[in-house]
Amino acid sequence: MTHMPSTTAAKQQRRLLMFLLHHLIYGTVGGVVFGLLILLFDIAGLWTMIAHSPDRTLSLALLFFGLFVTFGSLGMAVGVMQLGEERD
Repeated sequence: MTHMPSTTAAKQQRRLLMFLLHHLIYGTVGGVVFGLLILLFDIAGLWTMIAHSPDRTLSLALLFFGLFVTFGSLGMAVGVMQLGEERD
């Protein structure tokens, strides 16, 4: 026998998941912008190395996947931390 959540609990779960999804999207957009700026300004010669690599697609995929995970997690963490109430 499975326990079915009440409609109020289901709505609250959906609202919280949407909240996290929005912050995940904000973080991944930030990661894309950061990655593009790194490549645009050729910081540490990264774009030069990637452009001359035979595994260009793999290098870009690994770079942006790492940025998605890092900045997406950061975006969700900031969202969760903003939920708290300040106590004196």
